[in-house]
Amino acid sequence: MVTSEQRRRQLAREKYERQMERRAEAQQRAKRRNAIIGGSLAVVIVAAGGAWAGGVFDSKAKATTPQAAPTPSAPAVSPSAPAAPVSVKGCNPPAAGQPNGKQWKTEPAMTVDTSATYTSTLDTSCGKVTLTLDAAKAPHTVNSFAFLSGQQYFDHVKCHRLTTQSIYVLQCGDPTGTGSGGPGYQFADENLTGATYPAGTVAMANAGPGTNGSQFFLVYKDTQLPASYTPFGKITGGLDVLQNIAAGGVQGGTGDGAPNANVVLNSVSTVKS
Repeated sequence: MVTSEQRRRQLAREKYERQMERRAEAQQRAKRRNAIIGGSLAVVIVAAGGAWAGGVFDSKAKATTPQAAPTPSAPAVSPSAPAAPVSVKGCNPPAAGQPNGKQWKTEPAMTVDTSATYTSTLDTSCGKVTLTLDAAKAPHTVNSFAFLSGQQYFDHVKCHRLTTQSIYVLQCGDPTGTGSGGPGYQFADENLTGATYPAGTVAMANAGPGTNGSQFFLVYKDTQLPASYTPFGKITGGLDVLQNIAAGGVQGGTGDGAPNANVVLNSVSTVKS
């Protein structure tokens, strides 16, 4: 006899598979479209001027494997033509500045102390969120996150995706704001055995096994996901900030897309404690 829990998991798996199929179809359409407009795209980018200098249209960033969302249907939110922000209580205009868009060819050298605790502070335009990172269980992930924090890679980066139906996460870490950017390197998954995603989880977004880069997501409400996304820490402060962002909703009134709140990481720091 199939229990309600087994049925729920089956439905979740079927939904995930349908999303995978839709994403594959979207990627094929994008490839065909890019082949047609590729010649004119360079003109548009060069004309952007200041955005190019700020790293938003860095060609190396676009050449990396896309860092997808926790589920495989990440919306493409153009940083060159953002939707008008909606005022959300508790959110303020972001600090002046642009992402530096730095790129590296290989994963940074391992310098993390696996016996230590690392604390990250996300100073966002909607309030501070603090994370305690688990270097013992996810050493490569914590090492990369600490490295990117130290390079100010996350500073001025918009959190480009919010989900408010079935999956409850805020996704950040892509300096292009499109869901397809990364630091130029990738690294393997970690800490997946028995992985779950309750409220307060911090985990890596990816585009398949072994494709971790810079994008991560913050779980603000218990969420059911396949054990495919490296959990590497816990939210120890500011869960209410995330819940407030979620309450502001998604642009267009959908349950998956750019948040109405203009959520920007003013700065991100990681320290050994």
